[in-house]
Amino acid sequence: MRTKLLILLFPLFSFCQGYTSYFTGNPINVTTSPSFGVCLMGGASESDEAMTWLLQKANGGDVLVLRSSGSNGYNNYLYSQLGVAVNSVETLVVTSEAGATNSYVLDKIANAELIWFAGGDQFNYLSFFKNNAAEVALNNHVNIKNAPIGGTSAGMAILGEYYFSAQNGSVTSAQALANPYATNITIGGNDFLEIPYLQHTITDTHYDNPDRKGRQTTFLARLTQILNQRSFGVAANEYVAICIESDGKAYVYGDYPNYQEFAYFLQTNCNSVFPENMTPNTSLTWNNNGQAVKVYKVAGTTAGSNYFDLSNWQSGSGGTWENWSVINGTLATVPGFPVECSLSTEKFTAENTIIFPLPFNDYLIIQTNERSQISIYDLQGRKMAQLTSEVEAKIQTTDWSSGVYLVKIQHEGKVVFKKIIKN
Repeated sequence: MRTKLLILLFPLFSFCQGYTSYFTGNPINVTTSPSFGVCLMGGASESDEAMTWLLQKANGGDVLVLRSSGSNGYNNYLYSQLGVAVNSVETLVVTSEAGATNSYVLDKIANAELIWFAGGDQFNYLSFFKNNAAEVALNNHVNIKNAPIGGTSAGMAILGEYYFSAQNGSVTSAQALANPYATNITIGGNDFLEIPYLQHTITDTHYDNPDRKGRQTTFLARLTQILNQRSFGVAANEYVAICIESDGKAYVYGDYPNYQEFAYFLQTNCNSVFPENMTPNTSLTWNNNGQAVKVYKVAGTTAGSNYFDLSNWQSGSGGTWENWSVINGTLATVPGFPVECSLSTEKFTAENTIIFPLPFNDYLIIQTNERSQISIYDLQGRKMAQLTSEVEAKIQTTDWSSGVYLVKIQHEGKVVFKKIIKN
């Protein structure tokens, strides 16, 4: 059994070189085989369960905390308080691009088995680590070394392919919705980190304090213009963590139902991508029949059992679908249905398909004179029934909960949807 040498060093001050080091653990570097993982946290105190998940990905190696202010608050927490053995934890407080590209800092990034970005100011991270050797080293860590990475607050804000840079300060939901081209809405991307499953995605944090749904909806509207296509968003309430596995499933940690702690996965509707009115100094209108943005809302639990699948942006477990829309700067969020993109470009009428009784109780009868594939989903996106019908089919629904369901009818590669209600 390896004997670990515990060393607590005074901070190494290197003001002239743009960084300060705080070190805990074994000063002799070890090389382990880490495994992929991305952890996004909402900005308040860390989720111990999510941090444990992330530390385990390091496989006993060296942990590097990057920050642009503060000191060594993570060191003992990550090294000894979570019960996961690691070789060392080092915090580097980087205060300039010179610090980020210092040979010592680059060496620490290259040899880390886990990298964590603390909260602070995301514009500092972008100013110090982007378009230089540090950016290359960070992307190598994720995509070549296949090692875990994560961040909270500002540290989460920089992990999407696109980001709100905060170059001109923060922006509220009210300000963003009132003027989507306000000078403090500074969006960049496709020029920094390349994190798997977060392509065409912009993140947001502190989602419940203050409410940031409106501003991220505006970010997505702007992003559709930048990309000229659909855009995506990932967001977390303050005490929520989102942990992405190698298969793309994003598991959500929190303390629901004791607290209202949720993660949100946003995407532009497949059928109508672009806002109806997005001009400078004018309130945003992005309605598209009340379904401009499709959102999967997931409660975070201590076990992290609920998830959304970022490999397809369609399926999940333990969440509910919502439709978000904006009219004249006012955001509306209402219950919605699962997103359907693969067959959304071509539809057909379903006049020859009859569904009764409506509302229904213990059974449904579906009649059609065409051979159709029929699927029924609940509001959480779970498939309740699937069948092929040519004349008539009867579905037992005694065990289904009361509420709204979505019927998808496919015929010759075309699709139509119908809403039905169970008493």
